[in-house]
Amino acid sequence: MASQDERQRTLEGMVSRVGRRFPDVKTISPAELRERLPDDDTVLVDVRSPAERAVSTLPGAITPEEFEDRLDDLGDCTVVAYCTLGARSSRYARRMGKRGVPVLNLKGSLLAWTHEGGELTDGPSPTKRVHVFGRRWNLAADGYEGVW
Repeated sequence: MASQDERQRTLEGMVSRVGRRFPDVKTISPAELRERLPDDDTVLVDVRSPAERAVSTLPGAITPEEFEDRLDDLGDCTVVAYCTLGARSSRYARRMGKRGVPVLNLKGSLLAWTHEGGELTDGPSPTKRVHVFGRRWNLAADGYEGVW
C-alpha cells in the first residue's frame, strides 16, 4: 500500500482533474467545512448510492431526495454536496445551480475529508470505513479503511 503522502498526492491530482471538468462549481475545503460543523445552517447532501451510504456518511447528511423534498423548509442554509471524490457531487451542484439552488461541492469529498481527520458515521455509530471503488480509489488517510 502506498504511503499516506503518496495517496494524498494521487488524490490531489484526481481532485484537480475534477475541478477542471467543473470550473463553474463552487467548492468548500474539508478544513473549512470542519470549522463550520456542527452548524445548524449547514446541510450536507450525500449524493452517493444507498450501498455506499450504508458504509459511512458525514454525520447528519441527507440524501438528494430528502434535500429536494425539504427545499422550502431549508431557507438560506449553506448546502454542501459530497460523494467519494467530487465528480458526482459537482454534477449535482451544477444541476441544482441551474434550478437556482446554490450548492457547494466538498472539494475532494469523502476521501479528502479523511485526510482532514473528519468524522464519519455508519448511522448509529462512528466509523472509519469509507466506500471506494477498488484499489485505485483506496486513497483514504491512514486510520481509515477503504471498502469496496
